[in-house]
Amino acid sequence: MKHIDFYLDFVSPYAWLALEQLPQALQGLSYHVSYKPVLLGALVKQYGHGGPAGIAPKRDWTYRHVAWLGHSLGVGLQMPAQHPFSPVPLLSLALATSVDGCISRHVAREVMRHVWHGGQDALDPERLQALQQRLTLRHEPGADALRARLRQNTQEALAAGAFGVPTWVVDGRVFWGLDALPLLRACLAGDPWLQDHWDTVPQVTNGLKQDLQS
Repeated sequence: MKHIDFYLDFVSPYAWLALEQLPQALQGLSYHVSYKPVLLGALVKQYGHGGPAGIAPKRDWTYRHVAWLGHSLGVGLQMPAQHPFSPVPLLSLALATSVDGCISRHVAREVMRHVWHGGQDALDPERLQALQQRLTLRHEPGADALRARLRQNTQEALAAGAFGVPTWVVDGRVFWGLDALPLLRACLAGDPWLQDHWDTVPQVTNGLKQDLQS
């Protein structure tokens, strides 16, 4: 049985879509998933680039694209009333259900549905209180220990090579994005193509390297 580390942030619509599509994409395979909340903003900051919401045309495209994907995949997705937003309260609440920095699939789906169903404000205090009541908490939400755990998960993801969400890590291999699910399946199924080709891309010379350094 293969083990998958699934790094996610509730602010990402693609993470929501990937969470829902994962069982179907990997149907028939033997695997175990550890769901690990991370702070997407810290991942993108590490590499000096921003999310799509920072570029107005890309923001419009992204919201249009995920709405279409939600429709075409049969996954409910309505943009929340405000986006982007700080996901820290939601990440902290999810981690309050955890003993080791991992959350259950049930918790991941509950929090994701809170954000991506209904088009409401993800950080509305009354809605957050209702969400909290649907979860079984092991810690006080907002505790410093939970923020420390979030930083730890995020640093772990960076160390593994993650640069965004959704990211899956299997046997040291990093798979990023909703459209990586077929490749993730190939990895779990032992596709021989990966043995021959996985490590060839890093050997490609960067033709812009000199320009970037000048």
